[in-house]
Amino acid sequence: MSDIDPHILKHLSVMQPELYWLDADPLEPEPHPTLIGDVTTDLCIVGAGYTGLWTALLAKERNPEREVIIVEQRETGFGASGRNGGFCNSSLTHGFLNGYSRFKNDMQDLERMGRENFNEIEETIKKYGIDCDWQRTGELRIAVKDWQLDGMKEEAELRNQYGDHVEFLTQAEVQARVNSPIYKGGLWDADGTALVDPARLVWGLEKVCLKLGVKIFENSKVEWLERTSDGIIVHTPYGSVYADKVALATNIFKSLIKRARKYVVPVYDFQVVTEPLTPEQWKAIGWAGKEGLSEAGNQFHYYRVTSEGAILWGGYDAIYHFRGKARQEYETDAETYAYLAADFLETFPQLKGIKFTHGWGGAIDTCSRFSPFWGRAYRNRVAYVLGFTGLGVASTRFGAQVMLDLVDGLDTERTRLKMVRRKPLPFPPEPFRFLFIRLTQWSINYADEHDGKRNLWLKLLDRLGLGFDS
Repeated sequence: MSDIDPHILKHLSVMQPELYWLDADPLEPEPHPTLIGDVTTDLCIVGAGYTGLWTALLAKERNPEREVIIVEQRETGFGASGRNGGFCNSSLTHGFLNGYSRFKNDMQDLERMGRENFNEIEETIKKYGIDCDWQRTGELRIAVKDWQLDGMKEEAELRNQYGDHVEFLTQAEVQARVNSPIYKGGLWDADGTALVDPARLVWGLEKVCLKLGVKIFENSKVEWLERTSDGIIVHTPYGSVYADKVALATNIFKSLIKRARKYVVPVYDFQVVTEPLTPEQWKAIGWAGKEGLSEAGNQFHYYRVTSEGAILWGGYDAIYHFRGKARQEYETDAETYAYLAADFLETFPQLKGIKFTHGWGGAIDTCSRFSPFWGRAYRNRVAYVLGFTGLGVASTRFGAQVMLDLVDGLDTERTRLKMVRRKPLPFPPEPFRFLFIRLTQWSINYADEHDGKRNLWLKLLDRLGLGFDS
């Protein structure tokens, strides 16, 4: 860490490697029992994150008499659902341009469905009284280098043709909202993003599921699935669930469907949180609207204000470990925290001296098209969804809807989408996967440092329809 200014490290002197959202929150629920013995159910869901909880909630809303069991290997919200920055974005395709480049003919429907899904999340929160600090703040995507302004006006015009409400802002207009010397301009999306406390959203969904009659078992890792003549047996260390149908919501953890594993890799993303800002510090940076902020580069930061008046700052680098292992020791990285702090102070030099109190990391399930994909197995009694790529706070609900459609054998507007019918290109096996990802990451970093110019490797990926840009 020799290239980090020692003065930067002083800002980390009180930081704890702990998850900010879970720090002594009185709303954290009591644990659930381990599955011991054999039980039966109509629908067994594997995984108690956003996807699994939405699947259970929607299944009970569709049919209150349906018996639903969730089996979780750790505790509810242990994975990405409790570790993200709380940006709830209406896009189902990891941003409009990513979707437009891959599913152009369906984008009118995808954008409409995304807005409907987003509004239905808000309605669910209100209907069940979920206390998760939901704030429909909007999001400002900021250019921090001149080349990032290229095409922003055209993007705004195109998105507005598809029903969005996006406005291009000049440098003066952006800096009037948030005072940073490095801002060059940006895109303001007034109604497509909400900010939320991600852990409280998990706990709220969990509470609703229990109220609707869903049973949840924690610390019960599913080891394998067994097909019978009229159902599926879900095997855990101390018991089993005999289910008519199974929905897999396992995120970055190794899929129980072996052929699905080649499409997903886990990459680690990190975040830090400052101490609450003083009134003088807020005056120095503005940010009166408290909107969500993100940068326009290929590698970018995202940041937001917490309910305590602190700033959460994350992103930029995505770390892949050889063979795609997901381990708890990967969730802390002192060097990454230092780089995050340095970039934060470059953005807000007027906050020099501020301390960071929390730092943590988590794995993102990414696929080669950066957006979720679905599949079925075991004679269509099992369905799965994977690949949300870090933008799943809202899209997991849509993913759950489609997964229910598939496992129930329904032909719907959702299941007819190209996005649902086709899978992404798989990643190559190791060691080629590791080399592929590292070369791509190096190329993306090179592009960011050279006015966005894509080298031959990135141009090849573009031609193959991979289009890695984040």
